[in-house]
Amino acid sequence: MPNPLASLRTRLARLGDAGRKRSSLLRRVPPLKTLLEWAARVGYGARGFVYLSVGLIVLFATLDMIGDAVGVRGALDWLSQRPLGRLWMLLTGLGLAAFVMWRILQSVFDADHEGTSWRGLGTRMSQLFSGLSYAGLASAAFALFTGPRAADASEGVERSQQRAAFLLDLPFGRWLLLAAGLAIFGIGVGNVVKAWREDFSEYLDCSVRMCRRVTPLARIGHVARGLAYLPLAVLVVLAGWRAKTADVTSFGAALEAVERQTAGEWIVGLIALGFVAFGAFSFIEARFRRIRPPRELKPLP
Repeated sequence: MPNPLASLRTRLARLGDAGRKRSSLLRRVPPLKTLLEWAARVGYGARGFVYLSVGLIVLFATLDMIGDAVGVRGALDWLSQRPLGRLWMLLTGLGLAAFVMWRILQSVFDADHEGTSWRGLGTRMSQLFSGLSYAGLASAAFALFTGPRAADASEGVERSQQRAAFLLDLPFGRWLLLAAGLAIFGIGVGNVVKAWREDFSEYLDCSVRMCRRVTPLARIGHVARGLAYLPLAVLVVLAGWRAKTADVTSFGAALEAVERQTAGEWIVGLIALGFVAFGAFSFIEARFRRIRPPRELKPLP
């Protein structure tokens, strides 16, 4: 049985060759592999910009230099209100869209050659979920480009409670909400575990000395991301246990709740610095990461 993907690739290749022969402009266009690599590097840079922005905004909020702490989407809202905000949202949306494309190549087409072992499939599954989350952020950035508005933390809480209410209305909704909270908790713990077990230099094309210097940024960043998920996870689990949507809150509001506790300002401040470290490491990945686009766009099991 003929492979439709292979047939489509052959037709596109022939069309591209014909176009290059007829047009000098098309002959200057880099090959697809190079374009995909550029897109991936732009995507890592966009992720770095987002996390660097979130970290600084949360840090400034902790120091009472701006309003309340906000999550990732709240940070985009805040940035859209600054000078050239719409331009930043357009560039951020395009960069995150490029990163989503790279996540698809990693998860579906195994661009990182993780294979089909249990560990490899687990890594690719996490890359797929990561791509979905960044697709949501890209959509939010494009929405703010078309019409920026003032950030309102209560809107994030309301959206989270509406989603919780939807789950509770389903059969076994209480258990579904509990499972959602445990999944968020698992993501947080997974980030912390990854910080200590992952060899982040494996994917970097830089000297041993430089890799030794920059990989601590990745470890600090993953610990911060993991710890930031835990307060939200606890609140969602409690909401499922009590079957009360009022217990559900947003990412930013959960950080605010931590900030109000004893030594909470220090904890949130350290998490914010961890976000800054993760953003800095994403910029390093944009420059030095080994980008290996798959030779064939053939989905692997």
